[in-house]
Amino acid sequence: MDAWPSVPVPALPGRGEVLRLYDTAEQAVRETAPNRVATMYVCGITPYDATHLGHAATYLAFDLVQRVWRDAGHDVNYVQNVTDVDDPLLERAAHTGENWMSLAEREIDLFRDDMTALRVLPPNEYVGAVESVPEITEAILQLLEDGKAYRVDDDVYFPIAAAPGFGKESSYDRETMLALFAERGGDPQRSGKRDPLDSLLWRARRMGEPYWETPLGAGRPGWHIECSVIALNRLDMGFDVQGGGSDLIFPHHEHSAAHAEALTGTAPFARHYVHAGMIGLDGEKMSKSRGNLVLVSKLRAAGVDPMAIRLALLDGHYRADREWTGGRLPAAEARLARWRAAAAQPTGPDAADLLAEVRGLLADDLDTASALAAIDRWVSGALAEPDTGDKAGPALFADLSDALLGVDLRG
Repeated sequence: MDAWPSVPVPALPGRGEVLRLYDTAEQAVRETAPNRVATMYVCGITPYDATHLGHAATYLAFDLVQRVWRDAGHDVNYVQNVTDVDDPLLERAAHTGENWMSLAEREIDLFRDDMTALRVLPPNEYVGAVESVPEITEAILQLLEDGKAYRVDDDVYFPIAAAPGFGKESSYDRETMLALFAERGGDPQRSGKRDPLDSLLWRARRMGEPYWETPLGAGRPGWHIECSVIALNRLDMGFDVQGGGSDLIFPHHEHSAAHAEALTGTAPFARHYVHAGMIGLDGEKMSKSRGNLVLVSKLRAAGVDPMAIRLALLDGHYRADREWTGGRLPAAEARLARWRAAAAQPTGPDAADLLAEVRGLLADDLDTASALAAIDRWVSGALAEPDTGDKAGPALFADLSDALLGVDLRG
C-alpha cells in the first residue's frame, strides 16, 4: 500500500540532542538509544471515517519523534499499518450499505490527503491488514504448533498464560484489564476460552463477513496479531519505539507485545512504549463512536490553513489529554501570522540560541508548548525591531520551524 508524499526537510547547522521519551512500560522518561537507523512502529487507522483531530494529534507526536531523531543524525525506518478489515469498518459499511472495500479505500485516501496537508512525514512502509493475511496466517500456525494458541470452535485464541510478562506494558491490574478489554473490542464473556483476557487471533468465517481461505480455514485475522506480525517482519524484535494513542495501551499494545514475544521467545517487543493523549470536545474524548468529531478535512475545506491546525495541536504536551476549545484555532492562526511576518523580515535577532533552546525542549519528551513559547519570544523581538539584527536570523528561524516542528512559514 502506498503512503503519502514526503516533503523536503531543511538541514540545520550542528546536530540535535538525544531524544528522551516517556516509556509507558517503565513509567519514566528515558533516553531513546537508536543505532544509526532508528526504528518505529505506529498503529494506524481503521478506515471507516475521516481523520479527526485526535488522530492528527497522535500522528503529529510521532512526526516530531522522526524529526528530532533525524536532526540528531539518525536515519529512520518507520512502519505504520492500516487495519483495513475489522469489525468497526464492517459495521459502518453494513450501516451505510456501502461496500466495505470501497469505504476503506475512500477513507484511506482522505487520511493520506490530511497527512499531506499537515506535512506529516510518511512512513517508509505503509502496510494494510488485507495484504498481510498470508504472513499473519503463518504466524498463527506457528503459535498453534508451539502450543501457544488454541481453538474455540473454529476460532483461534492466544492464551495469556503463554506470555510470562503479560501486563508489563500497561501495568494495569486485572480488574482494569477486564473492563478495558470489554470496552475496546475484546470478548471476555466468550464461552470456551481458558481465560477471559485471552485474545482472538483468527476469526472463522461468519455469514456476510469477508474471509480468506487459508491453512487455518476460512476467516480473517484478529486485530492485535496484525500489528505483531507487520512490525516483526519489517523491524524485528527490540525496535526503538512502539507508538499510538493512550487508548491503545490496553488491550492492543499489551497483546501485540505478548504475541510477538511468544512467537520469538524473546523480549521486549519494543524498547519504548510511547502514547499520545486524547483530544476532547465538550468534556469527552473525541471519537467516532461518540460522534463528537472535529475533522481535519472539514477544517481544510473551510479554508483553515493546515499549519494553523498543526500549531493548535502542538500547543500542549503530547501525553496530556486536552480539550479542543473554541479559542485554540484563532490563537494558532494569530501565532502563525506573527511567525510568518517575522520569517519574512530582512533581518532579525540571531537565531542560533533559539535553535539550541528548541532542540533541547523537543529532546526533553517533546515539550512543544515550551518550544512554541520560546519561539514566540524570539518573534516578539524580531517584530519589535524589524530593521536590526542578523540577516541570517529569519532564514534560520524559518528553517528550524520547518525542520523541527513541521510548520512551513514560507508557504
